[in-house]
Amino acid sequence: MSLSRRGALAALALSTALGFSSQAAFAQNAEKPKLTLGVGGKQLLYYLPLTVAEKKGFFKDQGLDVEINDFGGGAKSLQALVGGSVDVVTGAYEHTIRMQAKGQDIRAVIELGRFPAITIAVRKDLADKVKSAADFKGLKIGVTAPGSSTALTAQYAMVKAGLKATDAPIIGVGAGASAVAAIKQKQVDLISHLDPVTSKLEADGDVVALIDTRTEAGTKALFGGANPAAVLYLKNEFAEKNPVTTQKLVNALMKSLKWLETAKPEEVADLVPEEYLLGDKPLYLRAVKNSQESYSRTGISTPDAMKSMYDSLKLLDPELSNSNVDLSKTFIDSFAKKAASGS
Repeated sequence: MSLSRRGALAALALSTALGFSSQAAFAQNAEKPKLTLGVGGKQLLYYLPLTVAEKKGFFKDQGLDVEINDFGGGAKSLQALVGGSVDVVTGAYEHTIRMQAKGQDIRAVIELGRFPAITIAVRKDLADKVKSAADFKGLKIGVTAPGSSTALTAQYAMVKAGLKATDAPIIGVGAGASAVAAIKQKQVDLISHLDPVTSKLEADGDVVALIDTRTEAGTKALFGGANPAAVLYLKNEFAEKNPVTTQKLVNALMKSLKWLETAKPEEVADLVPEEYLLGDKPLYLRAVKNSQESYSRTGISTPDAMKSMYDSLKLLDPELSNSNVDLSKTFIDSFAKKAASGS
C-alpha cells in the first residue's frame, strides 16, 4: 500500500470517528441509540417538526429509539434535562441563553421554528377595554406553564408597553383542551398561546388577537426582528460524548423541516394523532396554514435573530440585564449544516 493511500485512509477513518462527515453519520452506529426526549406540549404546532419525525419514522430511519416525555410546558422539560431524566429537549431557544448565563453549558443543535408563533389574545367580552399590552395590568394571563416561552412573550409585551413583568398574574393552563377551557370558562382574561389552541379560540369567537408572532411581520412588530423559537437543545457534554447520536437526531428533524416545506395542511392533519385536532379538523387545517411560515427553512438561527432574542430577555429579566452571554455558545450549527449537506 502506498504512503499516500495509507494517509488517505487514515484521514477518512479519523473524519468518520469524529463525525465530520454527514454521510458517515448516516452509516455509523449511534453511541446512544435509545434515548429520552423532553417536550412541553407536544400537540402544539410549535413542536410539529418533532411529531413529523416521530410519525414519519425519521428517528427510526436513523437507527434511533426515541422515547418522548411530554411535560406541561417548556420550563418543566428544561428542568428534566438539568435533572438528568431526559437526554435532549425540543424547547424554546431562549432557555439556552438563560442557562449559559447561569454557567450551564446547554446548547441548541437545530432550529425548528424561526418565529415564536405565539399569539396573545383577550377574551372577547373584555376586548372593548383591553386594546394593547399596556392594558394588561391586573388581568389573569393564561400560558402553557409559568417560565415557558408563552409566559415570557406575554411578560415581554408588558415590559415593552411600560408595565412591569409582575403586573399581571401568570397562570399555567396546559397545552391542549385545558387551555381552551380556561378561556371559555373565564378562568383567565388573556391567553398567550400557540396553535391549534389559538385558532380554535379565534374560530369559536372567544378571543380577539392583540399580538401575533406566527408571521414575520408580527414577530418584527413585537421584537424588532426574527426570534428563534423551538429548537433541539442539550447539554454540550452530551453532544461531545455522543456526536453520532446527536447528528442522527438532527438528521431526522431536518427531514421533518424539509417535509413541512411542501406538505399540504391535509397531509399534516392525516399524520398527527386524532387528539391534536381538538375535535375540529377544518380548524386544524387553518391552524397549520397559519403556522407554516414560522418553521425554519435552514435549521440554523442567524446571529441577528439570536441577538434579538437576547436583547428581549435583557429587557425582561433583571438577572440578565447585565449579563454577557457568548451567543456562539448557545447554538452548535455544525450538525444542521451536515444534515443539510447529507440529505
